[in-house]
Amino acid sequence: MSNYNNQRSFFFNVDWVMVFIYLALCTIGWFNIHAAVFDEKHPSIIDFSTNYGKQFLFILIAMTIGAVILLLESRLITALTPAFYGITLLLLMLVLVVGRNVGGNQAWISLGGGFRLQPSEFAKLTTCLLLARYLSSTNVKVTDLKSFATALAIIGVPMFLIMLQPDTGSTLVFFSLVFVLYREGLSPYFLIIGFLFIALFISAILYPPLYVIAVIIGITLLIIWMFKRNRKLVVTLVAGLAICIAFVFSVKFIYNHVLQPHQKVRIDIMLGIKSDLKGKGYNVNQSKIAIGSGKLWGKGYLHGTQTKYAFVPEQSTDFIFCTIGEEWGFAGSIVLLGLYLFLVLRVIMVAERQRSPFSRIYGYGVASVIFFHVMINVGMTIGLVPVIGIPLPFISYGGSSLLSFTILLFILIKLDSNRMGIV
Repeated sequence: MSNYNNQRSFFFNVDWVMVFIYLALCTIGWFNIHAAVFDEKHPSIIDFSTNYGKQFLFILIAMTIGAVILLLESRLITALTPAFYGITLLLLMLVLVVGRNVGGNQAWISLGGGFRLQPSEFAKLTTCLLLARYLSSTNVKVTDLKSFATALAIIGVPMFLIMLQPDTGSTLVFFSLVFVLYREGLSPYFLIIGFLFIALFISAILYPPLYVIAVIIGITLLIIWMFKRNRKLVVTLVAGLAICIAFVFSVKFIYNHVLQPHQKVRIDIMLGIKSDLKGKGYNVNQSKIAIGSGKLWGKGYLHGTQTKYAFVPEQSTDFIFCTIGEEWGFAGSIVLLGLYLFLVLRVIMVAERQRSPFSRIYGYGVASVIFFHVMINVGMTIGLVPVIGIPLPFISYGGSSLLSFTILLFILIKLDSNRMGIV
């Protein structure tokens, strides 16, 4: 009788709302991958010789793994977190040696049979876990310099290894974890400074460095004159000015010597410096045409002309949102974005109701990663951000992406289901 009550309690403690949203997103992704790469010679949606057939297989594997996670002990997850993180780092180093280069990124390890593993997708998951474990440790406060530096190191090591591939998109995702640090007590000034440096980065690309530096010096001198009696503030402003000047010059160096040519062109096109509708700007231009052609209600399932005739490259992966926009229209796009918004808000709500600091911190990591992926991927397809190549969670074709996001979400669901028994 006790075992029956435990099973019944477990069943009711699982957040089935998140499970339902997960299943809905996976189903939407599967059908839209079918539409994006539809082959009349292989019309069956479960034909395993096609990408949509393989995605169905990935979904079954992901759901099985999700179910297994729900049956695990929560303490086992926290205990094995350092090992998971270490294995991920080893895989990130291994991919630099034996990895397969696809699209200019050496990010995949071939598993044979046409299947590949992308370690960077799983690095996001293990980094969230280790960050949560560290920040939830006794006497660790993100406001302390040592704790803050350690947290940055946990985030920064996989970032550095992924940048060596080089995979700019996956690297940038790790910046979203700053919201986790903010939730745990990091001063909001860090967020403000972060946005200021983004603005400075854009300005340094758009305008000559000396012009940008002159404006910064002028603003700094004005503030110093207004608060000249506050010596501490004056010293801080002078130090900040020196950092900003160094940053402006470093931006030009990174832009000219670190970024790949195709990445520079994409940034130039996004900022309006260049127009290349037949070259590097082709993907985004065709993407906007496809989404716009869907109008309010879309052209209908398997009736998208831009999709059917493959005008948009990578339409089943990075540009899957084009298929949704064209075939399901503005209405379908809003439904999808609404599901994502509901999921992120639900994850935050679930995170806030946790008794365990580890579970709460991990929950915010899940929300940050999913939100960043959706925002950048959708923004990329409509021309608001550069094309950096990151998947749309649960929607884009790919086993590594689907499995990593499934594990990411179901670990939170498991932790939440056991929240009354974990402190």
